[in-house]
Amino acid sequence: MLKREIPFLRIIIPLCFGIIAGLWFNPGRIFYYVFSTAILFTFLYSFRFNDRLTNRLFGIALTFSLAVFGLALYSLEKKSISELPSRVAWYYGYLDEYPEEKENSFRLILKLEGKNSEGNSERLKGKILLYLKKCSLAGKMLPGDRLAVKCSPIPVISRGNPEEFDYKFYMESQGIKYYAFADSTDIFGYKPPPSRKVSYGALIVREKIIDMFRQRGITGEKLALISAITLGQKNMLEQEQKQWFIKAGIMHIMAVSGLHAVILSLFIFQVLFFLKGKLHFARVLITIILLWAFAFITGLTPSVLRATIMFTFLQAGTLLKRPANSINSVLASAFVLMLVRPSVIFDAGFMLSYAAVIYIISFYRDFYSKIRFRHKIPDWLWQSASVTIIAQAGTLPLTIMLFNRFPTWFILSNVVIVPISSLVIIVGALVPLTYSIVPASTILAKVLAFLTGLTEMLTEKAAGLPCASISNIGMTTIECVFLTVAIFLLTRFLLVRKSLSPIYPISAFLLFFMAGTIKNIATKSTSQLLVYNTSGYYAVGIREGKNLEIFTDSLFAGPEIKRHCDVFGLKLHLNLVEKEPAFIRSEGREIILVETLAQGLRLVHKNGILVITGNNPKGMLLNNAAVQPKAIVFTSLASQGFWVKGRNGMPLADTVAIIRANGAFIEKL
Repeated sequence: MLKREIPFLRIIIPLCFGIIAGLWFNPGRIFYYVFSTAILFTFLYSFRFNDRLTNRLFGIALTFSLAVFGLALYSLEKKSISELPSRVAWYYGYLDEYPEEKENSFRLILKLEGKNSEGNSERLKGKILLYLKKCSLAGKMLPGDRLAVKCSPIPVISRGNPEEFDYKFYMESQGIKYYAFADSTDIFGYKPPPSRKVSYGALIVREKIIDMFRQRGITGEKLALISAITLGQKNMLEQEQKQWFIKAGIMHIMAVSGLHAVILSLFIFQVLFFLKGKLHFARVLITIILLWAFAFITGLTPSVLRATIMFTFLQAGTLLKRPANSINSVLASAFVLMLVRPSVIFDAGFMLSYAAVIYIISFYRDFYSKIRFRHKIPDWLWQSASVTIIAQAGTLPLTIMLFNRFPTWFILSNVVIVPISSLVIIVGALVPLTYSIVPASTILAKVLAFLTGLTEMLTEKAAGLPCASISNIGMTTIECVFLTVAIFLLTRFLLVRKSLSPIYPISAFLLFFMAGTIKNIATKSTSQLLVYNTSGYYAVGIREGKNLEIFTDSLFAGPEIKRHCDVFGLKLHLNLVEKEPAFIRSEGREIILVETLAQGLRLVHKNGILVITGNNPKGMLLNNAAVQPKAIVFTSLASQGFWVKGRNGMPLADTVAIIRANGAFIEKL
């Protein structure tokens, strides 16, 4: 049944498996040659069974083909980013977005075309993240402008703390593997291009619209919030504003996505109410065109492209007078995005938006029909609450895994604030449309400022309610997968009982609890030494079962430690190290915290571990070391590139780790 109604489900699942397999498996050409040959013969042989009701051999061959196709797509995407040597050279390309102003610099993304080093030119692919010291030139730069910069690329690395956000993986999925520092003297050949790509023109149009809001008297926090809600430009927001929306459970209104597409499409549908009957075709077509125009204005960002493509596929059946299954249309839009950029499936926004939309399409009508109201206002409130509850159910596991919190007042926040933000989106679209009519646009701007202020005030109040969000919770990826499946099957069983046996949701929940139990058993039965990769302070952890002792020179535990505790349910004990050397003993092992290596070598016993917390020279040759420690761990940024050698040039320790370069140090005790 699903194969006929939702054929893209059969395509998407193996394709996703193939892309995910690319995280660990990177085969060479021989594998693809052998597989292609084998699968070709399998397809040819499967034709012998075409006279049967089902051709299982063809289905198996197709499934494996899609999986390997996904693997190949992801491998090609990873290989499309050029490797850059860590030495000074001239890199040239064009700006991929507006320079983002930081405290002491501008953050630029340069899309590389090539490099020139010692008179040799080389074509390059990928991007480089450039931190340009503040100068007047950066303020004049526009997306698509061409420039050359002299710099030394530095590989982007992850901090490597347990269960922490993988920054390196995220940046690579955006096409960035390196960053560099430069100032105005390192910029050469800056010039606007003769013509810009459509995506760069879209970013410039978006900035002009923000300037229209500014010229109509909207400034400060309100301008930042309007830019985020209507155009998806969040760079102007204060961190405190973001936290209010996160705690209130309505951060989604700042991501130009499916919500915005639905609001605008419904608004346009209402405005074009007179196009009925045979003219309904024109009504749908105009809505799609205007929605794509909105996508262009918002900068053709991935989130708005997802929503626009999704809506276009959903309405395509109407235009062709062949209504299609809504979930199949949604999956078709995901398939298009995956073909363009396979790693999009790892984006948090992609997962959250598609989970919410699929749940709403699958369960909203059944859930809403459980309660009926005769009057319009209660019925409208129940519709809004129903959508919110279903969407929250679909995104609950992802929300906990990604953000370690759950907003408890999400129903109230969404029912009250989202309708107001909908008006912000509509009025925000009308201001630039009426900009040339000064009286009209000025009045609309004042209305927009009032609505924005009301949205911000209500959000702050919602975020400040008692127990506004449940924090200190978390789960692993496998737990998230099992819980997502379990909630989907349970919702299906409760709302459409005849379609599903209770054994399926029960089994899924058992797998979820089993994964949590295995995690707890593994945690309780092991001990670890952890030297966290932190900024501005050091933190050495001894985990014995579910107890985590932190030895640090800071009065507070950082977010990397708290996230580790949230995911594994650890009990945190903070110990302030006021004097060094500090001696820690656990599981028969000795860990010594000292400022200098020489001092530590005089104190350490065989198989002990030294944690060097102070600044160190870039190299040291020690021929008179009495013992060989098990490991030497450097926490200081100044120790990058450090090397230590003992007698006859042999390594002084089994392991020499520099956490700033290699990530957090983790070892079983």
